[in-house]
Amino acid sequence: MADQDAAARTETEWKRLLGSRYVESELVRAAYAEPRLRQLFPWTGMWELHFSRCIESPWTWDVPYIRPQPGGRFRVEGPSRTEFVGEADSVEAAVAMVVDRLPPGCGPAVVNRDALATEESGS
Repeated sequence: MADQDAAARTETEWKRLLGSRYVESELVRAAYAEPRLRQLFPWTGMWELHFSRCIESPWTWDVPYIRPQPGGRFRVEGPSRTEFVGEADSVEAAVAMVVDRLPPGCGPAVVNRDALATEESGS
């Protein structure tokens, strides 16, 4: 039941972001088209697109995020704000950079951090 709730809420948030004015729709569409990112909970801040392994705040910070740049470029950073991954000329290249750096065993978003810790411990 919790897995279904997490999946439904994740899908709802993706759909909401597709119509948001706080993040580029091209970026949201490209990330949503990637199955490994689509299963993560999307959230935005400062025009950036972030991906969380849990659907409740505080979101996880273990997946890189994408920041649009002037001139149609994209900057991939993270997971922390002090880590720079690279710049990309296309949204597809930026999405690929994030996918290449997903944490090991990164699966669908869960309800909260406690569920994530339980899942990772194998309990």
